[in-house]
Amino acid sequence: MDTVGTTKKITPDPPVAPARPYDSTLRRERAAETRERIVVAGSELLHRTTIRDWKKLTVRAVAERAGVNERTVYRYFGSERGLRDAVLRHNEQEAGINLAGMQLEDIATVATQIFDHVSQYPRDPRPVLVPTLVDANLRQREALLGAIATRPKRRHDADRTVAAMFDVLWSVGTYERLVVDWDIDHERAKKGITWVIGLVEEAVRDGRGPT
Repeated sequence: MDTVGTTKKITPDPPVAPARPYDSTLRRERAAETRERIVVAGSELLHRTTIRDWKKLTVRAVAERAGVNERTVYRYFGSERGLRDAVLRHNEQEAGINLAGMQLEDIATVATQIFDHVSQYPRDPRPVLVPTLVDANLRQREALLGAIATRPKRRHDADRTVAAMFDVLWSVGTYERLVVDWDIDHERAKKGITWVIGLVEEAVRDGRGPT
C-alpha cells in the first residue's frame, strides 16, 4: 500500500531585534563615579583619625562606607596600597598641593597648604615623657622665652611663636630626621640647623618675624 509522504512546513524564526548599541561613554562615566565614591569614602575615613594613622584605612572599611563590595575596590585599585595612594593623591589635590615642578618661591605657599590640610585632622596624642625629660623641656622653653624677651618692643604672642620655632629647630627630632631620613652626616646636619637658627636670630634682631 502506497503511503502519501507529507512535507513538514518550516516556520522561519522571528526576526531578532537589533541589539542596542553599547554606550561605552556611559559605562566610563559610571566607572569614574564609582571610583570617585570609593576615594571620597577613604578620605572621609582618614579624616576621622590623626594624620599619621592609616591603619583604619582598609579595603573592607572603605568598601563598606562607599556601599560597594571589596571586589569592586580591588578591581579599581588593585591592592590596599593602591587604594591608599589614590586617597593621598585625592587629598593633595583637594588641598591644592602640587609638588610637581615646584619652584623655590613656591615652597612657602606649599607649606601653608600642607599645614592647612593637616590642621583638619585630630591631633596625635603626645607621648608621655619621664619627669626628667619633662623638666628639661620646660627649662629649655623658659630659656628661649627669656632670651627673646630681652629684645625691645616684643609682643608676647610673637615671642612664643619665635621661641617655638627655635625649639623645633634645636630639637632632637629635627636632628634625627636630617641624619636618618635625609641621610645627612652629623656635621652637615649640625651646620644646617645652626644656619637656619642664625637666620631666625637675625630676623628677630631686625624686628622681623611673625605678627
